[in-house]
Amino acid sequence: MFGLSIIIVNYKSLQLISECIKSIQKFGINCDHEIIIVNNDASDIGKTFIQDLDPKVIWCEMGYNAGFARANNRGIEFSKYNTILLLNPDTIILNDAINKCFSQFAYSDYVACGVQLLNPDLTNQISGSKFFTAGLNYLLPIPYLGVCLKSVASFFHINPPHVKKASMISEVEWINGAFIMIKKEAISKAGLLDEEFFLYAEEIEWCFRLSKIGKLVILGDSQVVHLVSGTIQAVTKSSDNSYSNLFDRKGSQLLVSNHLMILKTYGSLIFSFHLLSHTFGSMINILLIPMEYLFLRNSFYAISNKSLFYFRNVLMVWKLLPYYFSRKPHFFKVI
Repeated sequence: MFGLSIIIVNYKSLQLISECIKSIQKFGINCDHEIIIVNNDASDIGKTFIQDLDPKVIWCEMGYNAGFARANNRGIEFSKYNTILLLNPDTIILNDAINKCFSQFAYSDYVACGVQLLNPDLTNQISGSKFFTAGLNYLLPIPYLGVCLKSVASFFHINPPHVKKASMISEVEWINGAFIMIKKEAISKAGLLDEEFFLYAEEIEWCFRLSKIGKLVILGDSQVVHLVSGTIQAVTKSSDNSYSNLFDRKGSQLLVSNHLMILKTYGSLIFSFHLLSHTFGSMINILLIPMEYLFLRNSFYAISNKSLFYFRNVLMVWKLLPYYFSRKPHFFKVI
């Protein structure tokens, strides 16, 4: 059926969702559509709150915290229209972005598209990317080693693969999961999101499969504010909302999910290289705690706590090795 199904996943994010829906209502949707809220919270207390805001909203219960992939898959299976929009709860629609995006996308030969994402201060945010050789960009957050890799890339004039400021139409291989518009026809060929992922990197692995059947683009004239990890920060009490933070509880999920994505997209050899690089980097980071304290004069407790947390997170990946290489599906949820 021609139209648009908007899927938003809720986990302790009712206030964010209400602001998101209000921003959608401000411009309206110019085609047949539905909004599906997939509830990952064990409580359904938010159903009345959201449906008072918009009685047409469809409320879909998961019954547990199923994460991004499983919840969105449930929404996709429940949806009735031929175009799907996966929309984060921490987004605000600007300048009629959904309608503009849909009108460009619906009759195109693209399989999926994103928009120009903006930070709350309206500066540009990474909206998509090309795939980097062997996923080496995922080694950049490693202390000291990451700095060396950046220096080597700079020496050889290797540009970052990400798209921070999109042109009118920027072709990419990965679209930021905060806003992905996709055709059901493409999903039928590439498959649903991989349900072994709990959170992070699942849309990258999905886009890897999607990019093999057609073009993925960022439509730069459509803009959406993305608050970035508002919910997960509150749940994990993380002070860092970036996707390169590997040094706290949130970082454990990032590291586990990134390795799962590396394994599924690049294979076991590259996976092993990444794990050994993180292991070496985390050990060096611990050994250099005294030097960092002496020369940078940072808090010894803060430095050591950060370094030990990163080492612990790397050990978490080692602990999960039997599950990474098992033939049986495993739910990689560690937070």
